[in-house]
Amino acid sequence: MKLARGLCPRRLLLLLSTACVALMSLSPTAAAAPADDRPVPTEVSFTGADGVRLNGTVFSPRAVGGDRPALVMVPGAGPGGRSELRDAAESYARHGIVALIYDKRTTGYSTLHRDYSLLAGDALAALRLLRDRPGVDSARTGMWGLSEGAWAVSLAASRSADVSFVITAGAVGMEPARQQAWAYGEYLAHAGVSGSLPHTMQGSFTRQIVGAGLFPEADYDPVPTWQRVRQPVLAEWGTLDREAAPQESSRIIARALYRGGNRHCTIRFVPGVRHNLNGTLDHGFDRISRLPSDYAGFEAAWIERLSLGLPSRTIGPAPHQQRQTRALPSPLWYDAGQVQLAALCVLAIGFVGYPLCALVRRVGKGRGRRVPSLRAARWLSGTGLAVSVGTPVYLLFLALTAAGVTGPVLLGRTLPWLALQLLAVAVVGATVWTGVSWWHGRGRFGRAESVRLGLLVAAGLVFVPWGMYWGLLVP
Repeated sequence: MKLARGLCPRRLLLLLSTACVALMSLSPTAAAAPADDRPVPTEVSFTGADGVRLNGTVFSPRAVGGDRPALVMVPGAGPGGRSELRDAAESYARHGIVALIYDKRTTGYSTLHRDYSLLAGDALAALRLLRDRPGVDSARTGMWGLSEGAWAVSLAASRSADVSFVITAGAVGMEPARQQAWAYGEYLAHAGVSGSLPHTMQGSFTRQIVGAGLFPEADYDPVPTWQRVRQPVLAEWGTLDREAAPQESSRIIARALYRGGNRHCTIRFVPGVRHNLNGTLDHGFDRISRLPSDYAGFEAAWIERLSLGLPSRTIGPAPHQQRQTRALPSPLWYDAGQVQLAALCVLAIGFVGYPLCALVRRVGKGRGRRVPSLRAARWLSGTGLAVSVGTPVYLLFLALTAAGVTGPVLLGRTLPWLALQLLAVAVVGATVWTGVSWWHGRGRFGRAESVRLGLLVAAGLVFVPWGMYWGLLVP
């Protein structure tokens, strides 16, 4: 009662207000109000190597204390825009590193044409822009390159001392054609594909697209460029990298740097991530976008330590690489594009010409006129045309998808390849059937029909070595 009498309404209201303020200060909502660490984006544009205008975005740390290290980020192959590297750039900025990403040029770069020297010039132009920005430490401004971008940034570093350091992700140490052939094999093996298709993709198909000029910079050798790089290098690969042959590429690049006199390289293998250092749900064979929670942490710390001195040579243990890359064998006479083109012309004349001539004759002589034909010849024409067209189309599809889309596999073969192989066997059988039928019934065919059948059988005979070359008649 004494306590109740001692509290007047005014004093009681004051005590209640104080208690409410204290409770609010201890509430989870108030305690979980951290400072916003989202990077500050700034849209920029600059002039590339040959006068082309390029647009980009600079991501800066929100809480900047003095001039910060910075890097230019160069994406991998393909017409990648800024969106491809946005998450990675923001992660670097959250770790205190200013990051510039930009849209890849469309002038002078395409699926069928690319020039790594030109891409290196663009990267250097981006570096000049970044070095001149306020809040950037120009003495600690370097480059980061992913896959094909690693070739560009190594070229840029070999040309300019303004590049303070180089970081690469999934760099390839051998020629692009050799690396791509290896990657075809990795993806097909993962899908359970065996037999002739992997051999065809890695051998005859790769040789043909290189010879036809459909594989730009196929023979580019990155080793001489790495030998000229003098800046500190942090080269990283995911332990689940299925595209860059990490065990071989790391050894090649480390050796090239050492031979060039560069003792300031760090070779690192990041556990549990794929080619672009993103996470994976399929042992590195998927292409999902998922940055690890600690992404850019190691790299940012490595950059910060550069101000204390150049790093010593450090090489981490490489992941096991089950299959080694192989150099493309020297082309033989039948690998020549002219020989393959001549074979396709014979196939087209025989398989397409047979029904086309029948159609022309039927139209010219009226619908009632029946053009003599053999059932075997019709089978040969149809199956031969289907295989001749379907094979290059399917192989090109696999190339465009980097052999990452195979669909169901039966008896060690993808369903389209199994169908093509069965049709190829049917072509051989139909060739024999047509030839025998033509011989036994040669008396009832006129000269024009005999020529038509002769061209068709000739196409069937040419198809046999052609099918062997492309793996259609090989188990």
